[in-house]
Amino acid sequence: MKVENKKVVAVSYALEVEGKIADQSAPGQPLEYIHGTGMLLPKFEAALEGKEPGDGFDFVLSPEEGYGTYDPSYKIDLPKTAFAIDGKVREDLLVVGRTIPMLNQAGQVVQGTVAEVTEMAVTMDFNHPMAGKTLHFTGKVESVRGASDKELTEGLHGEYLPPEEHKCCHGEGHGDGECCGKGKGHHGDGECCHGEGHHHGDGECCGKGKGHHGDGECCHKD
Repeated sequence: MKVENKKVVAVSYALEVEGKIADQSAPGQPLEYIHGTGMLLPKFEAALEGKEPGDGFDFVLSPEEGYGTYDPSYKIDLPKTAFAIDGKVREDLLVVGRTIPMLNQAGQVVQGTVAEVTEMAVTMDFNHPMAGKTLHFTGKVESVRGASDKELTEGLHGEYLPPEEHKCCHGEGHGDGECCGKGKGHHGDGECCHGEGHHHGDGECCGKGKGHHGDGECCHKD
């Protein structure tokens, strides 16, 4: 069976960025997706079109074909009070390199990375982590099968179902947190999940979604 629309495709892969492995599927845990439904980067799916189980792949995506170019305007300063719960700033969240989910004015969850922390402010970077990067993917198609009606309607992991309002995941093990901030603006397409606790190993850098950016506040539950 060949890779084509409405087929569930499982791939083992590695992503190399600037000469280093930035992401890869865990042994025995290939990335699964439904081809042609916009779950992955369009150029990633296009590179797999027509392949069969056992076929390998090796291709490079430019920043424009991946997660776009880096935009300095998506890096903004927020007051530390934006990260307060019950009047107390969550200093434990404010660690450089940590991703914090927030809400924009439309009530959508946006992902920002802590870039700098000072006494009074926090610099958040709302660029995609792979913005401006050239992506080198290698791997193999592990399996291809037809998607069930339920999978086509709900997604492989329920991703097509309406999400719980204002819920997002944060930290190891996908601990739930409630993002209650408001912000403004939006930023490009593409989401990439990294770090411990994500299914399919250490993250999926070939995924596609919609990210936003803007001023906001974020509160988390323990």
